[in-house]
Amino acid sequence: MSGFLKGVLLGVPVLVVAGLMLSGCSRVSTQPDEVVLHYAGGMFEAIKFERCINPSSGATLLGPGDTSYSYPFGQRTFDFSGARDAESKPLSVVSKDNVEMTVSGVATFTLNTDCKTLQRFHEKIGLKYRASYEDGRSEGWARMLNIYMRVPLDRALDAASQEFEWRGLFNDPKVKQAWEARVGALARQFIEETGGADYFCNQNYSGTGECGDISLTIQKPEPPDALVDALAAEQAAKAENVAQAQRNAKVRTEIASIRDLVKVLGPQGAVLWQAIQKGQVSVVPIPQGGNLTITPPNR
Repeated sequence: MSGFLKGVLLGVPVLVVAGLMLSGCSRVSTQPDEVVLHYAGGMFEAIKFERCINPSSGATLLGPGDTSYSYPFGQRTFDFSGARDAESKPLSVVSKDNVEMTVSGVATFTLNTDCKTLQRFHEKIGLKYRASYEDGRSEGWARMLNIYMRVPLDRALDAASQEFEWRGLFNDPKVKQAWEARVGALARQFIEETGGADYFCNQNYSGTGECGDISLTIQKPEPPDALVDALAAEQAAKAENVAQAQRNAKVRTEIASIRDLVKVLGPQGAVLWQAIQKGQVSVVPIPQGGNLTITPPNR
């Protein structure tokens, strides 16, 4: 066998192995709103965390058996308005005076993408709910938010509402402002307690620095329709009472005026005065020494 042929034959396994290794590799590039976790290892070695691939990164080569997990970078929302694309229907609360009400709103936040924090989130929560994104979508992300965002929000809303009566929550701006502040403080506390760390940050968080608090935009609590109708009827009755009081005051003023006229002009004079004021009697000046002919009006 020639040396050339032997070299070719000896090189074949090397080329095959190299080809297999290259065919097992993959490339990952990230969008501006995406961060990727890279884990090395696979079938023949332990899986371990390798690195974070930041947003807007070019193609990165992953080894054979390596895995990657994509998570959103930037502002996200949890919508509990009950709208068509909302993550949740409105939440129920009970007021201090035991009236059940519904609250809708939106929580705006950013996933904490500090690399070590995101790794902990993925290994503690993301894997459990399959919350990472594939092709820009993730049903697991919605399931995860339902537990780690909706549940503590529901708890915060209910706890804060127990401190106020329903009338104030519904139609008193000062009460609603105090309630919103209380909900915000409790929501931050309960969300962190549920997750075990600051996994959800302020919507302006950029991946470094202080995490900050999520932003809540909540509508005023809505009581049952029956109570709203009853409140409207009560307000209408109050308005009617005020109007009647004004009418009564006007009548009393007119009666007092008539009494004064009677004292000055006598009963007949008072009647005549009123008739003149209403245009029911015409006053015609009589020249001194002249004659006056009165023709009654036709009926």
